Amino acid sequence: MDMFSPATFGSVHLENRIVLAPMTRLRAHADGSPSLDMATYYAQRASFGLIVTEGVFPSLEGRAYLNQPGIATKRHAQGWRRVTDAVHDRGGSIFMQIMHAGMATHSAVTGGSRPVGPSATSAKGLARTQGGKVAMQAARSLSEDELRGIAALFAEAAERAVFAGFDGVEVQGANGYLLHQFFAPSTNNRSDRYGDSPVNRARLAVEVVSAVSSAIGAERTALRISPRHHSHGINEYNDDATNDTYHAVVSGIAPLNMAYLSYLPEVTSPFAQELRELFGGPFVVNTGPRTETTYQEADRLVSGGFADAVAVGRAGLANPDLVRRWRHGLELNRPRMQHFYVGGANGYTDYPELAT
Repeated sequence: MDMFSPATFGSVHLENRIVLAPMTRLRAHADGSPSLDMATYYAQRASFGLIVTEGVFPSLEGRAYLNQPGIATKRHAQGWRRVTDAVHDRGGSIFMQIMHAGMATHSAVTGGSRPVGPSATSAKGLARTQGGKVAMQAARSLSEDELRGIAALFAEAAERAVFAGFDGVEVQGANGYLLHQFFAPSTNNRSDRYGDSPVNRARLAVEVVSAVSSAIGAERTALRISPRHHSHGINEYNDDATNDTYHAVVSGIAPLNMAYLSYLPEVTSPFAQELRELFGGPFVVNTGPRTETTYQEADRLVSGGFADAVAVGRAGLANPDLVRRWRHGLELNRPRMQHFYVGGANGYTDYPELAT
């Protein structure tokens, strides 16, 4: 097996095993509707075996950033149809990552709603608002009744995504956002059925993934997790409690026979491979945000049997034709980090493809 061999993940056929990782780009309109530049950007990368969009908010309360795209309304879905049509017209496949920020946001971003989370704690770091960077706010703890609605919220967003033409959705359970916040005792100090034990901390993620699978089919559903990836105040230690929580998550979703499980960052660790075996389906890995994935590393992960596919971030951002460049050992464009989050076409859709 190598990176350029085909694969089937659930209902989707991949021409190769190079996945465009979900990367925040902030090119949506102010209301969260996808821009025409976004259709161009994703279509340019249609040669990837699978595209996964940046994190998309399922409700205004769950928005993490200004100019983040949404799937909260019919208008959002109609805007995404231009994106999916553009990708499919070029022979590509695309999943939407659905991401609820939880406590990792600010009321100036969510339209006035106070951030919510498992407990009344605040995320670490600063929120970017129209008035500049400000401290994160303390979250409001979600009630059990509200948590039952979170699963329905994700399922309804997934239905809108499929209506918009997406081949499936990836549920964001990683990177310090809402579902991840429930996994860690540092951000979840609940004593009810959504906290206080590994099984309870895993419960919301299992309920969300199960609801999404029921709504659009497990073969169109994926989950991303990032054990011990400390972000937004998450602290998960190399201990039995952390391990047992992720065992509970993966054990809870494995019977669904989903499209894939996405994992970062310590992808070759015995723990990662243990969860892969427990999941029993396609396993996509990402080496994490602090390193740029090289061809050599991606090839080692797939040909060495550590993964079924590799999600590539910055190299894919800067090289819309990365698959061809890697296949033929061609020179790469370098990413221009100063343009990652500033809007506009510069550093977004203007990375050149090599002449054929």
